[in-house]
Amino acid sequence: MRIEKQYRQLEDVEEINIYDITESELFQYVDPEFEIFEAPFEKTLRNISNDLDIFDPIDDGEDFVVHRLGLGTLLRGHIKQNDVSGRRLSKTSPGFYKILKEPLKEVYKTNKTKKMRFYYHFNEKLARFSNVKIIYDMNKIILISDHRDNRETSLTVPDDGKSDEKANLIEYFSQTGSYYKINDRYSWTQGVYNILNRTREENDEYYNIVFDLVIPEDKPLLEKALKELDDGKTNYETILRILTDDEILKYIEANLYSKFDENGELISRYGLFKDVSTDSTRKMTRPVDFLLKGFKNNKKLALLIEPLNTKHYEFSEGYFNLIEEDPETYYHSRKVIENIVEEPIQCKILELINGETDEISEKFTYNVHGDENNQKIAELYIERFEFGDTTHSIGFLTDITEDRKKQQELIEANEHQKILIKEVHHRVKNNLQVLNSFLNLEKRAYKNKPNVIIDHMQSRLSSLAILHEKTYNTTDFKNINLKEYIVDQDSQLRGLIGLRDGIEFESEVEEDLNLTIEVITPLLLVIDELTMNAIKHAFPDKTVPDKKIIKKIYRIDNEHAQLILRDNGVGIEDPHTVTRNLGCEIIKNLTKQLDGHIELFQHENGTGYRLTFPINMEHTIEG
Repeated sequence: MRIEKQYRQLEDVEEINIYDITESELFQYVDPEFEIFEAPFEKTLRNISNDLDIFDPIDDGEDFVVHRLGLGTLLRGHIKQNDVSGRRLSKTSPGFYKILKEPLKEVYKTNKTKKMRFYYHFNEKLARFSNVKIIYDMNKIILISDHRDNRETSLTVPDDGKSDEKANLIEYFSQTGSYYKINDRYSWTQGVYNILNRTREENDEYYNIVFDLVIPEDKPLLEKALKELDDGKTNYETILRILTDDEILKYIEANLYSKFDENGELISRYGLFKDVSTDSTRKMTRPVDFLLKGFKNNKKLALLIEPLNTKHYEFSEGYFNLIEEDPETYYHSRKVIENIVEEPIQCKILELINGETDEISEKFTYNVHGDENNQKIAELYIERFEFGDTTHSIGFLTDITEDRKKQQELIEANEHQKILIKEVHHRVKNNLQVLNSFLNLEKRAYKNKPNVIIDHMQSRLSSLAILHEKTYNTTDFKNINLKEYIVDQDSQLRGLIGLRDGIEFESEVEEDLNLTIEVITPLLLVIDELTMNAIKHAFPDKTVPDKKIIKKIYRIDNEHAQLILRDNGVGIEDPHTVTRNLGCEIIKNLTKQLDGHIELFQHENGTGYRLTFPINMEHTIEG
């Protein structure tokens, strides 16, 4: 536990910042020393919204006997009233005694009310804050606490008379704000206006001034959050991108809450917003951005993300080149289907939109802007698929207009290209599902370490982007030169992590080592996981110079190759503790998918892994 104190003279408030406090530091069981009688109006005290903690001063204010603790304090400490009443505060809660001894003693000695503000941080992130008044009355020290929780669902909607007090508290976080919606009226703290770069306006109480600025690409995230909150979920956390009125794109961490009555009826909604746009290493790049980047500058082949959705869609450059539309002003609608010459193709696309079929693969003639004198020949492949509980679509559009005299040859060639495109599509979809599984695992394992999750996902996405960029134009998935991929992967890792953490990446790969797509995909992911594992465990001191991660990959016989990845870090005292972490579980699963064998070894200057894997695995094209 780390404690930092600051006195705000203008408010006459002492602020206490408490970092990474644990339950063992909060409370521990000891036998009672004093007989305590139930406080008057105990039933009433249990039903007020604020916490009321009562202490009896002893030893001339050097210690305090716990008379009662408020319900919120009991819940967070996972204790009952009988577990703490009649005990010395110094014994039953050494952590709180350390924090509260001097303020309680001051109030006891002076009989003057004292105001304090507590901020609780977990992993450098604000989790809860409390406005506290300490008073001395009836020979007892009484703490009145108003808690605000940013991590659980125990926020309490303030009474009307306290709204201004809470708003003033929020204002001290320059880029953090909150709102409440009660009786269809919104109340906004000053912090929200700081985020939006604007002043209060008369109509702000009638609409959500933050949600209205969410960019179209993130509207589905917002709709999903609001739907789950309407359906009974009490808390939802997400990152949303907004475009302010002065055209500034911001990343907002949103913690949204709903409060329901005993019958499940929504009483109110409230939330906390934090501007995380300036987080030093955070990049909010989505997986779809890497995919679209792979099709950048390709005017003949277009990637279609959600082509059946007229609101939430993204297309690569080739699509707009074929239909000759400006992507900045283009509005996606069924009207584009009317420009297809062949009516049966129009009908098939409409059947796909209506869910009567799951995929379409057709060639058609397209009248650009409805002009019969400006026709293009295109091939379209679109597939609907279920992911979670929602339906999505992905597709490819190929411009095959050039050299009409060889159109038949083009069609025959595209029969093979269609299979390859479907192959790429299935692999992209499967890889995204793998990444989604990894993300779900890490969200549970590193829920308080978002930067760890982001580093891991950036590294994996970079490797899959390299794989996608180098293979979507190829016709040979059986002979892929590994060295090219490793060179690019090292460059990506150097940009993402090496420059930031001062780590050098060195690789030595056999020149003519060619692998199949089935081998190279899990191999790159294994290398990612081993690298992230080394960064996490080998270099705890970020200031140490000459940090290195070295890879060697070479053929050991006609059928097998070997990867040796080692670091010059601190080594491992107990290898069993490392092999049980989440990263190693992922490595084991990927190694199994690779049909390989991996072992950990130690050398005099660090730790290493030796992975033996087959050069070839059976290649099958998914239809």
